[in-house]
Amino acid sequence: MPIVFPEKKLVIATHNAGKVKEFVYLFKEVGLINHAELTLISASELQLPEPIEDGVSFAENAALKSRAAANASGLAALADDSGLCVDGLDGAPGIYSARWAQDKNFSPAFQRIERELNTRGIMPHGAKAAFICVLSLTLPNGETLLAEGKINGFLCFPPRGENGFGYDPIFIPEGETRCFAQMSAAEKNHYSHRARAVSELKKQL
Repeated sequence: MPIVFPEKKLVIATHNAGKVKEFVYLFKEVGLINHAELTLISASELQLPEPIEDGVSFAENAALKSRAAANASGLAALADDSGLCVDGLDGAPGIYSARWAQDKNFSPAFQRIERELNTRGIMPHGAKAAFICVLSLTLPNGETLLAEGKINGFLCFPPRGENGFGYDPIFIPEGETRCFAQMSAAEKNHYSHRARAVSELKKQL
């Protein structure tokens, strides 16, 4: 379908600088948009408020964020909702992944995962987990497209690496021995849930 971007801008509906940087890289890699004709701008740059994420799924939260940003800005908006789902914790933290962190410090979240797995008698290092990402693109006319990406893997403790953000220091994708935080952006995006979601969105466009 043809897409019209008002003012040739696309709002990335997040205040997470790491996510914005990753989206810019991914869009260039998959050729989703023509950067010569479209400017990416973050919700933080526009000082847009962060909506309350009261959905019960990644898809619901992604859609409410992209719709809120589109309504507030009058521009097309892209949002994602993503998280780490640990098998031994019945899928937690899942949609609450960001909330398990404290003021965007994820060390307490790492410790909580390790502690709760130990409480259940599950060895934290090597525990099965998956990263899931759902993208929501909302156009000014209200039309919204959804795309999902998932990567299976397992946890590593103690956390490793200096790259990435969020739960990257404790997640190793299938087929690798390094966690996301030990990889370059190009290496991570070979596997990542967000890269897979972007590729899926491109198919719909």
